[in-house]
Amino acid sequence: MSGTEHLTVRREGATAVLILNRPGAKNALTLPMLVGLYDGWLDADADEAVRSIVLTGAGGCFCAGMDLKALAGTRSMGGDADDEYRARLRADPDLHWKAMLRHHRPRKPVIAAVEGHCVAGGTEILQGTDIRVAGASATFGLFEVRRGLFPIGGSTVRLPRQIARTHALEMLLTGREYGAEEAYAIGLIGHVVPDGTALEEALSLAERINSCGPLAVEAVKASVYETADMGEEEGLAAELKRGWPVFATQDAAEGARAFAEKRRAVYRRK
Repeated sequence: MSGTEHLTVRREGATAVLILNRPGAKNALTLPMLVGLYDGWLDADADEAVRSIVLTGAGGCFCAGMDLKALAGTRSMGGDADDEYRARLRADPDLHWKAMLRHHRPRKPVIAAVEGHCVAGGTEILQGTDIRVAGASATFGLFEVRRGLFPIGGSTVRLPRQIARTHALEMLLTGREYGAEEAYAIGLIGHVVPDGTALEEALSLAERINSCGPLAVEAVKASVYETADMGEEEGLAAELKRGWPVFATQDAAEGARAFAEKRRAVYRRK
């Protein structure tokens, strides 16, 4: 797998690792980074050998949000390739929202591995991930209102659905910073680990996912999101439509055989 300027992509077994790579700027988002992110989501989903995705940042920082100089109209720091990136955005005006997981959801599980700052746009991207691990010194927050801005990456819709409304509104309306332990306590993240080990823990979680049946994993994820806003009766009906076909797969039969034979299952996405 390959990335683009400001974004590194590598493989760790069956996991695609996307790394925001502007450590000198706290991995603030630029147009090249957003283009790379979107391509990374698409490439990982298209590669049947990939079973999970990890998103992290270089240099001990996750993401400090949008590069405000770029937001103010300066060049996106893409060098000679800048015009190419802008052409991509003109061709798909929704590309930046897809990159930030506002208008796009990978079918494969996405795990965030957070160290250092994960604020503003970083916290907004975080809400598009499925499982979240953070180092003990990581910080979170939606600072937009402090700058007279609106957290338009989806936070006013998603955050109250992911954590208690009182906590969501406090985060949105005060623009204050949250430490990892408080973010864990309110349910924004699922794991707090020693500093410097978030990626290791995320990869460990990814390996657990990778050992499961990929068709089952993807169907379960799809069902969770598809039924989130449904009533119980409608949701249960939708779950059956997603779930029953999984039982008819070769992978389901392989899982049963492997259990009976006391061995590790070999899933082939069939």
